[in-house]
Amino acid sequence: MHIGIIGLGKMGNNMRARLRAGGVEVTGFDPNPDVTDAATLAEFAARLPAPRVVWLMVPSGKITDEVVHQVAEVLSEGDLVIDGGNSRFTDDAVHAEFLAAKGIRFIDVGVSGGVWGLENGYGLMAGGAEADIAEVMPVLDALRPEGPREESFAHAGSVGAGHYVKMVHNGIEYALMQAWAEGYELLESRKDLVSDVVGTFKAWQRGTVVRSWLLELLVKALEEDPEFRDIAGYVEDSGEGRWTVHEALDRAVPVPTISAAIFARFVSRQEDSPSMKAVAALRNQFGGHAVRKS
Repeated sequence: MHIGIIGLGKMGNNMRARLRAGGVEVTGFDPNPDVTDAATLAEFAARLPAPRVVWLMVPSGKITDEVVHQVAEVLSEGDLVIDGGNSRFTDDAVHAEFLAAKGIRFIDVGVSGGVWGLENGYGLMAGGAEADIAEVMPVLDALRPEGPREESFAHAGSVGAGHYVKMVHNGIEYALMQAWAEGYELLESRKDLVSDVVGTFKAWQRGTVVRSWLLELLVKALEEDPEFRDIAGYVEDSGEGRWTVHEALDRAVPVPTISAAIFARFVSRQEDSPSMKAVAALRNQFGGHAVRKS
């Protein structure tokens, strides 16, 4: 299997490395000359065997739109484009229709795993035609963790479904992080009673009903900086949480917990709260997102 990846930032570069380690040949393209394998998009496309498979890992919105149009100029009928970025699901139908007019196929894949994906593998959620997804299954298997496929991969539905379920995944993620952060702040507020906050979280990692990877990452962050002295309690939101709430409003589906987590991030921009420091630390741990120093 030989594929191309456009966009070799934190995620794209790690995915290229994991694919190569899994026996998949990868040609990467990026404007950064230090990481790219080809100087131009035309050279990039020429290196790929037909039918070409090109995976996009670029920022959502305008940049993805531009890259879809640019790559269409160097691809041919029968080629396949995969959008693995965090695009809004409504954009997928637009991109699929544009490419289909040129005879180019399209699937969307929601990717979870952050900066730990290289080591641990990525959770993958795909949308598109069954035959197209089957064609790239060797790539998806190389990216996901070892173990049963159904525990780390889902063919969620038609085009747009991959990014839709990834959007909901991220909305849930917002709520889970907020719960951990609020628990941290409450424990921290009773230092007169609870003398070992870090140890308490560590003890929850085995045997409790709240054990999770997010808990393990929170423990890691606390061990590095027990009171988050070096982190400002300012938390960005990357879009998927807002999109989840927008979709819930459109569908009249109540999502009070996810909504509250979004609004809590807005609060973080007005005051330096301990719980928001915990959320900022968690985002840095799993996704490598930048934090503001206090």
